Amino acid sequence: MMMMAKRYRREPMPEILRHVLEYSFVIIGSFFVALAFNVFLLPNNIASGGVAGISTITKGVFGWEPGLVQGLLNVPLFITGVIILGKNFGIKSFIGTLILPLFVYMTSGLSPATPNPLLGAIFGGMGVGLGLGIVFRGRASTGGIDLAAQILHKYTHLPLGVSVALLDGMIVITSAIVFSLEAGLYALIGLFATSRTIDFVQVGLNTSKNVMIISDQVEEICQAILNEIDRGVTVLDGSGGYTEQSRKVVMCVVQQNEFIKLTQTVKMIDSEAFVVAMNATEVLGKGFKTS
Repeated sequence: MMMMAKRYRREPMPEILRHVLEYSFVIIGSFFVALAFNVFLLPNNIASGGVAGISTITKGVFGWEPGLVQGLLNVPLFITGVIILGKNFGIKSFIGTLILPLFVYMTSGLSPATPNPLLGAIFGGMGVGLGLGIVFRGRASTGGIDLAAQILHKYTHLPLGVSVALLDGMIVITSAIVFSLEAGLYALIGLFATSRTIDFVQVGLNTSKNVMIISDQVEEICQAILNEIDRGVTVLDGSGGYTEQSRKVVMCVVQQNEFIKLTQTVKMIDSEAFVVAMNATEVLGKGFKTS
């Protein structure tokens, strides 16, 4: 008789502790955004989108304090978003809206980390992405252009992603006009670094594989995966597009280090099996992340 290991269910985090953790994420993430802005982006005139980009431009043109500009833009945008969009953005997002300009003002006296604009764009973008990713982990936001994009989306029916890109693009183009074409190009690099870093913070390095297996020996393959790899399987109903013959499709999600063993196991059972593997960057459930 095969003995199955007993799996214990993880106890949910106490509500008060979860709230403390989320508020901490908002505060820590906002600090990282402000730090990256003041030591990498602002000294090199890199306006890589968002309210921070606008404050970089106004600093270069009028000499206005970026923290003050961000506060004067963020708070009205948040209030307008609540009124127009009719959503409860939550107290955490309101705190992020207030505390980010405060941190920008508090860290404004720090010395620049580098005079090299390329390094400023890369590491500034990464720093902002790290901070925003942490804020998003706290189920909040820092307001700003994201709210403006949602308002634009509501009234123009443009896709939300297009609305964000349009507003950020206008800021980057303005920076290219105000500073230089080169500064605008650096701003694009900063935007790219920010988006990729946010993705990294959100999903991490634990990329899994979603594997689809088409074979005439479905039962044997399922048993081998269950017993030898200790992973669950799902059997889907399918049919050939040309032959219209009914086929069974085995779906299984495995960790990266289990993928080779899986393919070898399948090929030992059916050398003609058709195997398709896709990256799965966020897998929730037993054997993977639980939340």
